[in-house]
Amino acid sequence: MKIFLSITCFTMTAMLSFCQGPPPGGPGGPGGPGGGAPPALALGSGSLKKVAIPQPSNLTKYVRDSKMLVVLGKSLFWDMQAGSDGRTACASCHFHAGADHRVQNQLSDPLAPFTPNAKLTASDFPFHALADPKNSQSQVLRNSTARAGSSGVYRRSFAGTAAGAASDDGSDLADQPGYSSGGVNVRQVTPRNTPTVINAAVFFRNFWDGRASNIFTGMTPFGTADSRSNAVVSSGGQLLPEQVSIDNSSLASQAVGPMTSSVEMSYDGRTWPQIGKRMLALRPLAMQAVAADDSVLGTLANPNGRGLAAPVTYLALVQAAFQPEYWNSTQRVDQNGASSDQFSQAEFNFALFFGLAVQAYESTLVSDDAPLYHYLDGTASALSAQELAGFNLFRGRAGCTACHSSAETALGTYSDIARVGLTVGAPNNQTDAGFFRTGVTPATEDLGNGGINDLGKLISAALNRNALSATTVNGTFKSPTIRNVEFTGPYFHNGGQATLEQVVDFYSRGGDFNPVRGAAIRTLNLSDTDKAALVAFMKTASDDRVRYEKAPFDHPELCVPVGAVESSPGVLQAQKGDARFALSAVENWAGLAPVGAGGNKAPLQTFDELLQGIGNDGSRAHTMTEACSIL
Repeated sequence: MKIFLSITCFTMTAMLSFCQGPPPGGPGGPGGPGGGAPPALALGSGSLKKVAIPQPSNLTKYVRDSKMLVVLGKSLFWDMQAGSDGRTACASCHFHAGADHRVQNQLSDPLAPFTPNAKLTASDFPFHALADPKNSQSQVLRNSTARAGSSGVYRRSFAGTAAGAASDDGSDLADQPGYSSGGVNVRQVTPRNTPTVINAAVFFRNFWDGRASNIFTGMTPFGTADSRSNAVVSSGGQLLPEQVSIDNSSLASQAVGPMTSSVEMSYDGRTWPQIGKRMLALRPLAMQAVAADDSVLGTLANPNGRGLAAPVTYLALVQAAFQPEYWNSTQRVDQNGASSDQFSQAEFNFALFFGLAVQAYESTLVSDDAPLYHYLDGTASALSAQELAGFNLFRGRAGCTACHSSAETALGTYSDIARVGLTVGAPNNQTDAGFFRTGVTPATEDLGNGGINDLGKLISAALNRNALSATTVNGTFKSPTIRNVEFTGPYFHNGGQATLEQVVDFYSRGGDFNPVRGAAIRTLNLSDTDKAALVAFMKTASDDRVRYEKAPFDHPELCVPVGAVESSPGVLQAQKGDARFALSAVENWAGLAPVGAGGNKAPLQTFDELLQGIGNDGSRAHTMTEACSIL
């Protein structure tokens, strides 16, 4: 193993010149519904460039090379080999300004029947449609309980895997009506809209409901609610179980969730050691082209084909990035870390490696270069008269800073938690800081932060302290940032609004479902001029590096599924040739070309433009009409 590490580092050094890198680094409300807090920080207090994101305090215990950690993280994030089907990456739901703007087979609905493989159109939005969008009491024309989420994987059972296999072994399972028609299945869809991973590093907790804890325990998102020993460490010639506890790491907690989700990326029953068994032997991004000038991966790119060049494997990257005592033992363990012949140490610890690596990569995705931040840093000409009017509305009469304040334009961030603590509000009537009920859906329809995690534990810090807070916690969701919101539609946790204009209408009428009202949620009666100014202002938080996918927002090639093939309207065409997947529909795929550090010539398409077909002439990127060259 020592000889292999020396060869690995020698090879990496020749290709990268940083096998031995610097010390590792980590990840780079008030007056509103559901509780109160100290007065919001002013939005004019400076740009994000001045905000320090706390580092994990004990990362060097695990990581030996922070630059290699980012290389590993970006590879894992974009690699389609990561999903059980060998076709689904983390990026499959986070490819577009860190979010997802696909329109077909993107619906789920836990409360009502819905059509498999439906294609969203502009006429489907908003999900709660009123005769008068200015008046929440006007006639309801449409009220859908559907959610616009992200297409994940087919419902399949896990049967096994092998080192370096192209995919896991598994077989189709019959699915529920929303994901099956005539006995043919489509991909399952997540129950909430996909949040952007760009700027997620500023948040103390992640996911809409906050279940991704600030404390990473090595294998699940749930922090100290998971008290198991989720790693094994080599010490004194023995493999010993270890309880992992890494602070300031909600991104790592979030990253490990989808990989074992039987909706998002995994066949039902796949475990982290089994993921490690297959992945460690693979060549990173083997199916996908990598730009020679990729800002992170370019020096490792295969000059004669796809992926990273041999001899790079995921095991080699792990060995270069992590301390040897977490991968160098020759002893083997079982699924629970007990002595056995099933898994190597590196395979068992793969969740630890995956979470910290993806966190390191996502922590580079901070967009702090936008007209708004130029203005906040002193360039008065950075905003037009209309944009400045919108800014004044945002931080004034409209009250938007009750939930979207400070340089982060959000609450529930590291700086916010340091200021107010984990919970806010009067005793017995608390809510979690940064989580709000805004009236997007009834509180009973989705408990959000008031729900429980997969371990059966309460998510909310307020509920853990006092169960009497349920009335204020149920139905609350994390306050998102407005940065790059121009590109992250559809909006809200249910994806129920297609445009920023619809979002502004929603807030102007004071929400839709009688939220607990306060300074943040009230009838504003904004004029059309006011609304246009607010939309113009929100677009000033767009970073041109995100708009054109310039470094650090460049990426490898990717193909994403964009709905199933129908032989006639509503009739799904079944796959043939593999009896294991006879229940799966044939799919359409869209390709995204690899983008290097210099970015695209065309800007990203907005969700509204996608619905209208604007940009299919090549004037926009990610139109979902580009051919896939991989599958």
